[in-house]
Amino acid sequence: MALSNARKADILLILVTLLAAVSWLFSKEAIGLMPPFLFMAVRFLLAGLFLALWGLPQLRRLNALQWRRSLRVGLCFAAGMSLWILGLFHGTHVGEGAFLTSLGVVLVPVFGRFVFGEAVPLSTWVALPVAAAGLALLALEHGFTLASGQWYFVVAAALFALYYTLNTRAANHRESGVEGVVTKVPALALTTIVMLTVGAVTTVLSAIYEPWLPTVNNIGTELVMWVLASALLGSAARFLIQTYAQSLSAHSHGVIIMIVEPVWTASLAALWLGERMTTQQLAGCFVILLALLVSRAWPASTQSA
Repeated sequence: MALSNARKADILLILVTLLAAVSWLFSKEAIGLMPPFLFMAVRFLLAGLFLALWGLPQLRRLNALQWRRSLRVGLCFAAGMSLWILGLFHGTHVGEGAFLTSLGVVLVPVFGRFVFGEAVPLSTWVALPVAAAGLALLALEHGFTLASGQWYFVVAAALFALYYTLNTRAANHRESGVEGVVTKVPALALTTIVMLTVGAVTTVLSAIYEPWLPTVNNIGTELVMWVLASALLGSAARFLIQTYAQSLSAHSHGVIIMIVEPVWTASLAALWLGERMTTQQLAGCFVILLALLVSRAWPASTQSA
């Protein structure tokens, strides 16, 4: 029996969450060896150039409307990533930052419904508070205090939610354009433009705020390895698969399945870095998986207006 596009999208997005968790570990290693904005600039530029070599024919066929939609997605994602890095720099509680950032996925149905008028299944609305509770258990082991630096994560989460929504809409036909003009952007071309846009924005920010010479003078095999892994596996492969999966999904709220990313991240951190998961964190993982089950097992016919 052939899988429906929705099921294919779910399976691919689960793979994306695993790649995202692995990428987090790659990034953690690389950030210890070079400034954060410079790392993101190199990472995303390499990913974009790699995809461009493969996707040049698609890029050449894009019309002006497709370029505008793609650049809009890229600029939104670049803004979110930049604020996320600033949150890491200014924030003092990593767990709270991880919780706030993860809320970006939870906010996707909210943006889809109230900004773009998408119909969202009742199962998704039921799953959202369950998912938020699970994320809180997983990330907020020492309580929650919204310090000034955490506002970067709050705005970043909102921008990530908008990015997921815009990316889904750009990757399929659901946004009306000029009659007779193709508005859907192929996954490869869209991902390439987004990667290069993020790389360009973070290059400018790095050039303004960070010194490059110490990194250039200390390039070693270890740094090259982590950067290449982050660029090719954690960026090019991850976001291409994500965008293709989103092109198969009828609605942007399908990315709610990506709430399992922190579960993978915590599990891999335990294996890779020797971190121990507490009973509360294990409970958080269970609640997140419960939210995923609620969002997918509920009858799809139950829709909100």
